[in-house]
Amino acid sequence: MPELAELPGVGSARIISREEHSISRKDISPNALKVLSRLSKAGFHGFLVGGGVRDLLLGKKPKDFDVATNATPEEVKNLFRNSRIIGRRFRIVHVRFGREIIEVTTFRGAPETHITVKDKSTRRNLKNVNAAQNEDGLMVRDNVYGRIDEDAKRRDFTINALYYTTEGFKLLDFCNAISDLKGCQIRMIGDPQERYREDPVRMLRALRFSAKLSFRISDETAAPVESLSDLLSGISPARLFDELIKLFSSGYSQSAYKLLRKSGLKNALLAPTFLALEQCQPEETRLLELAFSNTDARIALEKSVTPYFLFAALLWPPLRLTMRQTGCKLLDSSPRFLDLANKALAEQSQFTSIPKRIGYACREIWELQGRLTARDRQTVDATLNHPRFRAAYDFLLLREAAGEELGDSGEWWTVYQFGDDTQRKELIEDLPRAIRRRRRKPRAAKNKS
Repeated sequence: MPELAELPGVGSARIISREEHSISRKDISPNALKVLSRLSKAGFHGFLVGGGVRDLLLGKKPKDFDVATNATPEEVKNLFRNSRIIGRRFRIVHVRFGREIIEVTTFRGAPETHITVKDKSTRRNLKNVNAAQNEDGLMVRDNVYGRIDEDAKRRDFTINALYYTTEGFKLLDFCNAISDLKGCQIRMIGDPQERYREDPVRMLRALRFSAKLSFRISDETAAPVESLSDLLSGISPARLFDELIKLFSSGYSQSAYKLLRKSGLKNALLAPTFLALEQCQPEETRLLELAFSNTDARIALEKSVTPYFLFAALLWPPLRLTMRQTGCKLLDSSPRFLDLANKALAEQSQFTSIPKRIGYACREIWELQGRLTARDRQTVDATLNHPRFRAAYDFLLLREAAGEELGDSGEWWTVYQFGDDTQRKELIEDLPRAIRRRRRKPRAAKNKS
């Protein structure tokens, strides 16, 4: 087992003994402990790092555990048959234990020089390049390895740069992170402008951590955000989609929404929604707020949250605004409405990607609103058995709770779903029959002599 004192760079850390912190091994994933143990037996140093350490110190249950080590990705992979190296920009190792993945990263170093790339074609030819950035400062390759103190300075925020070792069960603090945890503060490591240029998504991460932890973003960390918000346009729409889902699926979406609305990032991420909110009806704003509170409540009960429901709510204000502007009153499967629904999805896709399955489900939720409010005997059961019925029904209840006048639609469908046969029969008998036009029989062709 290697000695901690022999690890290069460890001398610059404030070392916090077991008696001075609250982390206990019983709260750590057994699989993460296995990774640390095997690294140690092989002569390497391994540390728990990042959000897992932060959450343990805050008395929260971490969702996952990450490990940092002085072993290279290839050395880690050789130690674990159940692992694979992923990533080009950052090379990391995923060690899989059933459904749990322990992410292992090699200590990052500060590159002495960067190659500056100007276009994507140049970027494709970076196989043997360890460090490269584009003209805006965005890191497109960052695989320079170094000491543990250098690794700490390469992390984003101080509260994510604490290292826990099973050797004496100590904590290593290189960035005054303990002070920021006690002060409930999110502070960038290094110069915020430079760090945001390296990875603009850090601006969203600051907002997400602020919402999740109820921490204040320090003034120097928040100051450059609005002026640098355009840098998000250089991030792939697919990555921004993932970040948006993380932002609103963390269990603190209400707080995240309020912070985003006040920040300079709102139009870089959800411009169609925030522009529509300036002109929309009060009940549409209220629906969005209720959608977030319901999402947080479901997550608190450990229930699943579907991205398509979130997007159906997020894009509801721009959809309704466009409907009013074009005089479209019906939510149905007509070509006119579907064109407007596709337009709402396409406009948002300019900022974040929307996978086809998500867009299709959003349209189904919106289309079903018409069938839920305009009921007839012939379509009730088909509507009830629709795969997206439950989501559409929940959306209908949100609309009513937000103040929309939809008759007794929500109560009607609640009784019809959960009532007995007698109640269902009475509800059906009160419905109008669908008006069906009789098809004319084609005229018989006249015989020509």
